[in-house]
Amino acid sequence: MPHQDHSTWLLDERWRLGVHIQARRMRQNLTQEELAERAGVSRDTVQRIERAANNPRFTDLLRIARALDTRLAYLLEGEQGQLARDHTKPPAT
Repeated sequence: MPHQDHSTWLLDERWRLGVHIQARRMRQNLTQEELAERAGVSRDTVQRIERAANNPRFTDLLRIARALDTRLAYLLEGEQGQLARDHTKPPAT
């Protein structure tokens, strides 16, 4: 990974995470309030994560992933990361 200011890199990753959560939520036609209720977190928590406004708690991310019926890795990597991993899996025997 090229050398980058840590704060810039972290903000980029938080932003990417928020975009992936928002996209998944919208595909499921959920409001922030509905996702929050399913995940057992506040709407403000969902809003802050989607806007990359803070460092989310790991447990909140796990709850959101479960509420969106996905894995945390998907929310961190997005579809491209998932597709890349699927194509590198060894063939089933």
